[in-house]
Amino acid sequence: MSARTRLLAAFAAVYVIWGSTYLAIRFTVETLPPFLMAGVRFVVAGALLYGFLRWRGVGKPTRTQWGAAAVVGALLLLGGNGAVVWAALRVPSGLIALLVATEPLWVVLVDWARPAGAAPRPGEALGLMLGLAGVGVLLVPADLIGGVFEIDLFGAALVVFAAVSWAIGSVYSRHAPTHPSPFLATGMKMLTGGALLLVAGTMSGEWARVVWSEISLKSLLALIYLIVFGALIGFTAYIWLLQNTTLPRASTYAYVNPVIAVLLGWLFAAEPMTPRIVVASAVIVASVVIVVRSRAQQLESGA
Repeated sequence: MSARTRLLAAFAAVYVIWGSTYLAIRFTVETLPPFLMAGVRFVVAGALLYGFLRWRGVGKPTRTQWGAAAVVGALLLLGGNGAVVWAALRVPSGLIALLVATEPLWVVLVDWARPAGAAPRPGEALGLMLGLAGVGVLLVPADLIGGVFEIDLFGAALVVFAAVSWAIGSVYSRHAPTHPSPFLATGMKMLTGGALLLVAGTMSGEWARVVWSEISLKSLLALIYLIVFGALIGFTAYIWLLQNTTLPRASTYAYVNPVIAVLLGWLFAAEPMTPRIVVASAVIVASVVIVVRSRAQQLESGA
């Protein structure tokens, strides 16, 4: 396989697979408890990835590196993915993807709020204002704009919380003492974050709500898809892209995924595709493009 073919395959994996995981999550939570489902997903994927790399001779992580992985796993998977799968019980998958797409905007704010953090540059500030306007278009009550589609505000708040938690984890991971192998570090984050999700599911009584005879084949197939494609192939492809292309190109997933997620939800789950959603999608995606490109230019200039 040529280098160009590998690059195209990696982009296709990140664009299509990650964009489709929101619909897969919706299918899994139809008959599987959200926290336990997500915990199983990441523990299995993390164990496979970690075990394979250790078998291949990648160095053993230290306690400090495990601690950092646990913090990142808690922020990205327990706070981030955990809130998303819970919200999937109340909010259409396409709208979840749109709200999650605001994560780069929250990264800018979190990076600014941390000690010695840098204030947003003009392009980032413009993207932030545009992104918040797009979220406002989604969340404004339907009766105020004469619409018929009403979003579940509590579910939407959970997704915004997930995006903020993911942003905090992303900023923290840049400075955390993680394992030098990005692939092994990813496996460690999946293991620790998945374990925390299982604890959350246990503490919230999800085991008592599992009815094995009522678990559908669609939910099981969607869970397998999330483990194999969403976690293992998707994360591996993204890490490979970070090592083999520029950050601005790798970051384009942030504004491609929500478009794919909205389309898939509309096509395969009869989710709404109203003018309001189309406008909000365009505004949010445009804001993410502005912020990602502005941040990339800042990194390239060394500012």
